[in-house]
Amino acid sequence: MTTIQGPAVFLAQFVGDKAPFNSLDGICKWAADLGFKAIQMPTLDARFIDLQKAAESKTYADELTGKIASYGLQISELSTHLQGQLVAVHPAYDDFFDGFAPAALRGNPKARQEWAVQQLKYAAQASQNLGLNAHATFSGSLLWQFFHPWPQRPPGLIEEGFAELAKRWLPILNEFDQNGVDVCYEIHPGEDLFDGETYEMFLKAVNNHSRACLLYDPSHFVLQQLDYIQYIDFYHERIKAFHVKDAEFNPTGKQGTFGGYQGWADRAGRYRSPGDGQVDFKTIFSKLAQYDYKGWAVMEWECCIKNQEDGAREGAEFIKKHIIRVTDKAFDDFAAVETNTQLNRKNLGL
Repeated sequence: MTTIQGPAVFLAQFVGDKAPFNSLDGICKWAADLGFKAIQMPTLDARFIDLQKAAESKTYADELTGKIASYGLQISELSTHLQGQLVAVHPAYDDFFDGFAPAALRGNPKARQEWAVQQLKYAAQASQNLGLNAHATFSGSLLWQFFHPWPQRPPGLIEEGFAELAKRWLPILNEFDQNGVDVCYEIHPGEDLFDGETYEMFLKAVNNHSRACLLYDPSHFVLQQLDYIQYIDFYHERIKAFHVKDAEFNPTGKQGTFGGYQGWADRAGRYRSPGDGQVDFKTIFSKLAQYDYKGWAVMEWECCIKNQEDGAREGAEFIKKHIIRVTDKAFDDFAAVETNTQLNRKNLGL
């Protein structure tokens, strides 16, 4: 068993235009002062990382690592959630997702997708240069609008969608494999990979690719009413990244899992800061330690009530308190006896 690393913090929800969140130095000092030991870095903002340069220049990657280390931090993983989303976009969502791409590519889905694929390949190379072995991303979606089968889906539609998704991702997975890095898909509503069944469909379509791994975030499973504890039993060998994000599900006579188009604060299922929701993190941390999870516990702030800076401060302490320093001995070692083959055979009546 391995002691989980942490606490770390996902920077995506904190990056902004005001200090200390508008520069790498500022946000590193902020994170370190709160007690975080690592940062999970989004890769679309050049104020924090030049992804292409990190991919092509080991010198730049080393300088970046050094600057972050000067604050007592390291990078847990790079994130390409937004770029990964653009690997697969159904035309119904083109206008919505254009905002994730550079302005020059908007209105050009083919060029946007090519850019996204290259971004993922840069991320693979940059991760290797930075000494990382896991990467956080989204799968994108060609099928989400067909989630509820009404009108009836034509036969073969879902299978064709996963075949196309696999076709787009296989070259990316191979690039990550060449760089010794696992692709950790965050299983998430709105993506084609949103639960265990869809992950298995994708895994089959990519021939059980060894790099097609998982970012475990229980909050999304609370909202789906999926057994997020048993999920670890099923997929622990593929879980290579972990978001500590809380959630709660409080159904009423008026709404359930779909939420009735309400804002986040008024939904039956809503995200909360760590410790404020219903997720059983005590069991989760125990399970991951038992299954020898070697990665980071990364706090992701998404809360419809609590201020993000309060959530981050409390989240760092929350993770610290939940990390289990695994034992290096059995509790009954005091009663152990030396190995004695003759005695063992005697006890067996042999």
